Amino acid sequence: MRLTTIRLQDGDGMTTAAGRLDGDLISVLPYPDVGALLAAGPDWRERAAQAGDRTVPVSEASFAPLVPRPEKVLCVGANYRDHIAEAGMEVPRYPTLFAKYARSLIGPYDDIVLPANSDAVDWEVELGVVIGEVARNIDREAAWDVIAGYTIVNDISMRDWQLRTSQFLQGKTFEASTPVGPYLVTPDEVGHARAADLTCAVDDDVMQKSVTSELVFSAAEIVSYISSFITLVPGDLIATGTPGGVGAARKPPLFLTDGQTLTSRIDGLGEQVNRCVAESR
Repeated sequence: MRLTTIRLQDGDGMTTAAGRLDGDLISVLPYPDVGALLAAGPDWRERAAQAGDRTVPVSEASFAPLVPRPEKVLCVGANYRDHIAEAGMEVPRYPTLFAKYARSLIGPYDDIVLPANSDAVDWEVELGVVIGEVARNIDREAAWDVIAGYTIVNDISMRDWQLRTSQFLQGKTFEASTPVGPYLVTPDEVGHARAADLTCAVDDDVMQKSVTSELVFSAAEIVSYISSFITLVPGDLIATGTPGGVGAARKPPLFLTDGQTLTSRIDGLGEQVNRCVAESR
């Protein structure tokens, strides 16, 4: 099953709705977004499989962030060995965690606005995990069962802000900077994305290319670890880390510029395409 959140015209304004991909159509479901569908109860799969009131052609859909208002957005740093090596770090004993906030999330085809106060906007394609059940103090095997599905996240990072201090949240959660989606793909369709190819390209140049089997900490290990100190709830989003090939590690460093197109792909999950637009100074 593939679920999404799309924008719909509502009088003179816009609203959002959860949807299910059915071929070339999206069946609109009676929930404001995928997060609300997951929070509706443990029978969310049955609810998602029900007939929708209307359909929207995929080609005409405006995709919102997959989960527009998650309670938590948690991210893992230093979780691919090649990225750890290019950053000159040691393989961590425990997951390196930081947070984002809902205001940082954008849709999978929305513009990435390059902020006027940063000159070092970098790309980081990542496997996203969406939680489907309440989870607290669960072991690694049980953790697989609380994952509703997988998606694509690009952890756009303002490196000059990230490296101002040892606490780099400020460079990771700029408003309207992080594409999420287009779909939540349930684990049965992608084998829990254990060995999915992922790439990130700037215009026609592939900058990152790896496979999720290279993760130091698996999705289940991350979920189990987080659940040991805070309760995970339906709709929570976890970004599992990025592989090597980021702009900051290149010699010389390379960052996003006005007019470029960022394309992020994960096998079985689809792709994001985001144009980079400079903020007016």
